[in-house]
Amino acid sequence: MSKNIPLKERIIFALDVPNVDEAKKWLDLLGDHIHFYKVGLQLFLAGWWPVVEEITGRGHKVMVDLKFFDIPETVQNAVAQLRDRGVTFATVHGNEPIIEAAVREKEDLKILAVTVLTSFDESDMRQLGLEGSIEDLVLLRAKKAVDLGCDGVVASPRETASLRKELGDNFIIVTPGIRPGINRDIEKDDQKRVASAKEAIKNGADYVVIGRPISRAEDPVATVVQIQKEIQKGLEERGL
Repeated sequence: MSKNIPLKERIIFALDVPNVDEAKKWLDLLGDHIHFYKVGLQLFLAGWWPVVEEITGRGHKVMVDLKFFDIPETVQNAVAQLRDRGVTFATVHGNEPIIEAAVREKEDLKILAVTVLTSFDESDMRQLGLEGSIEDLVLLRAKKAVDLGCDGVVASPRETASLRKELGDNFIIVTPGIRPGINRDIEKDDQKRVASAKEAIKNGADYVVIGRPISRAEDPVATVVQIQKEIQKGLEERGL
């Protein structure tokens, strides 16, 4: 799998905003620095396809993060709706039949399987009656997804190193839970398994999904530039 990824595409900026006008403001502000954007449930429901077209029309890439989870036929039909829309990545969060249905319909679209949400930790596992570690669960789900034909996975920065060690480099890892800063404490919020962009990239991530650390920064553009420097250092330490 070729992974000649430009630095401006390594950050997938999470457009977690309530309307298309707000999304356009961020595209105007960051468009010279970031060329990849995530559209999640909130913005997709607010703007539907016009917001995706706004992003692709500017020459940027889009990750539609709807985490499809339904009966296989419904997921298959939903994935078909994403084709020929200029979407690069779409996410699926389900069992084997669901993943198989998504892969069957993807064509040029890249399907990413969500392993374990970054808001989930081992105390949550225990409440669900699950044994073992988060890392074990992520590895199990990632291996299954890749074996079933997914192009990659979404996994927290805490699991990227083990995924690369166990499964190799021939799949994409997209990593949320990123907080700026290499040598300082990392801010925590509802995402529990977090790390810096440098750590994530160094350990094997291909892309990092970042929203609030940029959108809530006093100077969002300067923050993007700082994070891209971290990413570059991570790539260099990884030998890329």
